[in-house]
Amino acid sequence: MKLNDEKLIELGLAVIQVEAEAINALATQINTQFVLACKLLFNCKGRVIVTGMGKSGHIAGKIAATLASTGTPSFFVHPGEASHGDLGMITQQDVVLALSNSGETEEILKILPLLKRLGVPLIGMTGNPASTLGTVSTVHLNVSVAQEACPLGLAPTSSTTAALVMGDALAVSLLEARGFTRDDFALSHPGGSLGRRLLLRVSDIMHTGLDIPSVSEDAFISHALLEMTEKKLGMTAVVNANAVVIGIFTDGDLRRTLAKNIDLHNTAISAVMTQACKVISADMLAAEAMQIMESKQINALLVVDNNNKAIGALNMHDLLRAGIV
Repeated sequence: MKLNDEKLIELGLAVIQVEAEAINALATQINTQFVLACKLLFNCKGRVIVTGMGKSGHIAGKIAATLASTGTPSFFVHPGEASHGDLGMITQQDVVLALSNSGETEEILKILPLLKRLGVPLIGMTGNPASTLGTVSTVHLNVSVAQEACPLGLAPTSSTTAALVMGDALAVSLLEARGFTRDDFALSHPGGSLGRRLLLRVSDIMHTGLDIPSVSEDAFISHALLEMTEKKLGMTAVVNANAVVIGIFTDGDLRRTLAKNIDLHNTAISAVMTQACKVISADMLAAEAMQIMESKQINALLVVDNNNKAIGALNMHDLLRAGIV
C-alpha cells in the first residue's frame, strides 16, 4: 500500500477508537476482585513483585515503576530469570502481580508452584479468567478485550493498553488510600524538574552574607548603583539603622528615576526606593518564589527573618539556574 495521508489518518483514528473502547469496557472490571487486589497490595508488608513476559513484561515494568513512585514499594522480576535464581528476590512478606494476556505464559506457570510453596499471595492479570493463571490466582483481574487494535489481531495493542490502565487504577487507588502527598511524591523524584519544584527551598539557592546587596536609607543613589553593579542581582535592599529592610531599589526604579532627571549623587536612596516591598522567608519553596515574581511582575526578591532583616536575596536567574523555571 502506498502512503496516503487520508488513509494514514483513518488507520490512526481506528486504532485509537478500538483502544478507547477497550478501556471503556474495562470499567466493568472495577469490582470486588479489584477491591481485594487493592487490599492485598495495601496490606503487603514486603514488596510488590510485578512480573510478565514479552510485551506484558514491558507493561509490568511500568506498573512496578508507577507503584514504587506512588508509595507502594515495588520492583519488576523477569519470569524467565526467576527460574534461574531471581526467585530469591521474593519473600513470604511480598505480593506477586503477574501479567499474562493468555494466562498460559510458560515462564510464569513454571514459578507458580514455588510461589504457592512460599505462601505468597498472587494477583493474576489476564485476558482469560479460565486460564491456568486466572484460576490459581488469589485474586484475578480480568483485562480481556474484544479485539486488538492490530488489524491482524496478533500484535498486543488493546490488551497491553488495558493492562496498563488497570495497573494505573491500582496505583492511584493505593496512592489515595495511603494519603500519599505531593511532598511524598517529590521525595521519590528528586532528580527531575518536578522534584526540584516540590523540594527546593529559597534557602537552597539564595545569596547570603556579603553577597546580599544592601545600602542604608541615607545612602546616595550613586552608592546604591555601585552596590547593585557589584552584587549583580539587579536590585539592592534599603535598610534603616537597625538593619531592618524598609524598601528595595531595582533596575526598574532606576529607569523611573533617570526619567525624572534626579541628581544621582546628591539624592538619598530612600527618596526613590520602592517602599513596603514584597519579601519572602527562607523556608518558602523556590517554586512559590517564582510564582510571586510572575504575579507581581518583578525579577528579584529579598529574603528576611522574623525581624524583617535581610538574610538572603535571589532573582529570576537564580531560579533558572536551579531548574525551577
